[in-house]
Amino acid sequence: MRRPPMKPIVLLGVVLIVLGVAGLFISHVSWSETKPAVKLGPLQVNTEQNHTIWIPTVAGVVAVLAGVGLVFAGKRSA
Repeated sequence: MRRPPMKPIVLLGVVLIVLGVAGLFISHVSWSETKPAVKLGPLQVNTEQNHTIWIPTVAGVVAVLAGVGLVFAGKRSA
């Protein structure tokens, strides 16, 4: 017997749980961006900019709790 596909609300809840747990373990995301500053014929001077986004702990906790709530709400209405 085939199981019915997962409801969208339950799927959203699972995604929120995964993202929330990832946010709790990864406190920030960093990357570098290289931009051309000066271009004189064949010569080019580049600048490198570092970017960091901090992920608050409370955002991870809220995402996990919201995800758990959506999973239970989706299972209850089944």
